[in-house]
Amino acid sequence: MSIQDIIEGKRQWRAHTARVRALPPDYRIVYDELQKYLFKVGPVSLVEGDLLSDLVDFFEGGVADGKGAMDLIGPDVAAFCDGLIGDTQTYADNYQAGRHG
Repeated sequence: MSIQDIIEGKRQWRAHTARVRALPPDYRIVYDELQKYLFKVGPVSLVEGDLLSDLVDFFEGGVADGKGAMDLIGPDVAAFCDGLIGDTQTYADNYQAGRHG
């Protein structure tokens, strides 16, 4: 990973967090809980894909439609996250299988 990659990654993360901060308070709270859960579970797609960005897109659509955050995800944050990641490989799976990297 080059310094340019690190700089670009930071720029993208700052833009992402700005989008999250622009969401209504209920959405920010739910997003924070989703993010905590996903970071704890550790789906590989979280780092290698656009899962968090897709969540913000989903939430921005909900805001535009006039829906509350819980109307979109339902009452159980963990169940919603588990549904998102489905059978996706997690870092915990890799660790248990002996793939530590």
